Amino acid sequence: MKHLIIIIFILFAAKTYGQFAPQAGEPGTTAIHRDSSVFVGWATGCTVVRGPQDISDPSLGNASAGEPIFATGKSGEHSTVSLGDGGLAIVTFATTIKNGEGPDFAVFENAFRSEGHAFLELAFVEVSSDGENYFRFPSISLTDPSEQVGTFGVIDASKVHNLAGKYVNNYGTPFDLEDLKDEEGLDVDHITHVRVIDVVGSIDPEFATYDSEGNIINDPWPTPFPSSGFDLEAVGVINAGEPTSIINSTKKAPFVTYPNPVIQGESVTIEYKPKNLNGAQVEVSDMYGRNLLSYNISSEQTLLPTHHLSSGAYLVKINDEGKIHTQKLLITK
Repeated sequence: MKHLIIIIFILFAAKTYGQFAPQAGEPGTTAIHRDSSVFVGWATGCTVVRGPQDISDPSLGNASAGEPIFATGKSGEHSTVSLGDGGLAIVTFATTIKNGEGPDFAVFENAFRSEGHAFLELAFVEVSSDGENYFRFPSISLTDPSEQVGTFGVIDASKVHNLAGKYVNNYGTPFDLEDLKDEEGLDVDHITHVRVIDVVGSIDPEFATYDSEGNIINDPWPTPFPSSGFDLEAVGVINAGEPTSIINSTKKAPFVTYPNPVIQGESVTIEYKPKNLNGAQVEVSDMYGRNLLSYNISSEQTLLPTHHLSSGAYLVKINDEGKIHTQKLLITK
């Protein structure tokens, strides 16, 4: 009985006091300063799909602070780009990222210290080795979900694991591709894209997001401002692979969509040479797999109107005599 009580106490203490690396500057932290010599490169491209300032009140509109280009280059060279509730950013690099010794890249946000802990806006991190299929780092949040962290509330970093935004300004949150080495369909030595997705910090089940263990992630919410949500500042490369220019010159996409991202209301051109002009079909679906429209391809260039689609991420699929080709389409405001 005594041993059972001790075990229960240990488990309770882990939940209550945290069990992961503490905030930057504290013993045992894994935070990496932006001037560290471990960084060999930085993001060179970024596309953003903004989320609402407050997901519970769409009338406020989407987040709008910053520009996607602000997430490129070294941390400290620019301001940030705000993603809004559930918004996302996809960043690319001059080289691939590979699974080397220790952490392979780090994500920077503009969090700040307050009241002994820190104001942290968190985000999921996913990676892709083909620009189409993404795999999420397993994340854990032990912040008590019984009471909402308020708009300017604080979080204990030692209760957060594998979520971007864990560390304060000037310090990157590291990610180790070793965590994803067993994912089928992902080449951890050939990462071409990193996707950062804002965590909606609400504890209301209608809007909540969950970590990999099914815990509600509680972070400052709502943040009904143009700078709502995760503020992406930079992504630094630690273990670099081959130049992406070599990859792009030797790998031809089965079809091309441009412009991509596209501004809502403008048309997208799809270039594809089908085996049979009457046999190929284009389908557009949302990220939940719901088919929104479909039509036959009648020429090598097809115009896709977007006026009836809201801003967000979509999948464009070509079915040509049973052979399926898929690309992601981003629509922005």
